[in-house]
Amino acid sequence: METIDCVATLNCEIGENPLWHSADQKVYFVDIPKGIVYSYDDTKKRSDVFCRTRVTGGFTIQEDGSFLLFQDGHLATLALDGTVRERLSGLCPGNERFNDVIADPEGRVFAGAMEGNGRLFRFDPDGSVTELFDGIGVPNGMGFTPDLRGMYFIDSPARTIYLFDYERETGNLSNRRVFAEIPLNEGLPDGMTVDADGYVWTAIWFGSRLKRFAPDGSLDRDVFLPATQISSVTFGGRDLADIYVTSTASTTADRWRPSACDAGAFRGGGLYRVRIPGLRGKLPFRSRLRFP
Repeated sequence: METIDCVATLNCEIGENPLWHSADQKVYFVDIPKGIVYSYDDTKKRSDVFCRTRVTGGFTIQEDGSFLLFQDGHLATLALDGTVRERLSGLCPGNERFNDVIADPEGRVFAGAMEGNGRLFRFDPDGSVTELFDGIGVPNGMGFTPDLRGMYFIDSPARTIYLFDYERETGNLSNRRVFAEIPLNEGLPDGMTVDADGYVWTAIWFGSRLKRFAPDGSLDRDVFLPATQISSVTFGGRDLADIYVTSTASTTADRWRPSACDAGAFRGGGLYRVRIPGLRGKLPFRSRLRFP
């Protein structure tokens, strides 16, 4: 019953961070090393370059509908007219750049920083920045349980999705435990999302697939795509029934490629849309960081 289409035939070096913007009914995503923010409009069947900027690991949508870009140690805002303004710099010394980020229900942003000693930061609306923990291989996808008492977090080289107790009032994380692990020969978990039923979806780099896990951590299904390097996933469309999936043409992670992955197979680079009857997603929370 699945339908899978490549809706934007691109050559993203590292396509990542797809997010549905409900105001203009488009999905936005980024090519990290090229610093390109793309938009895709399914009604027009058209993908456009929305902005060209510096290396950008991820972004959130702000409360006013603008974007907050987490870059190579920099933080910038991207207005709806395409104007970029740098707000902060020198944010993750010792790391190359930010990677996946997510806004929480209170407008905070959790942001992973990669290369070197991988770390997870929390940016609060009052302007404070807190390093929550370090020692991460590559910090990646995040998401919240439906009751907002738990937060999922992926460490890609560890091939593990963790679950934390999440305290909404403070943004604190505690009690880390393993939610699910990806078999060695299936690839690396990368970006993720949580659907309307509380099931966890993760994109499997080198695995040519999405995995859907039940709330108890058991595997519910695999959805296979025609590219080996699947990088992230989100829900979009007017009724949030479309699953948008980014992919990547990069060779930067080849040291982690499992033997089961054909090195000569098509890697990716485009944006895919998956439709599975009966499934729905949720809108992302919006960040509320303020700047002078």
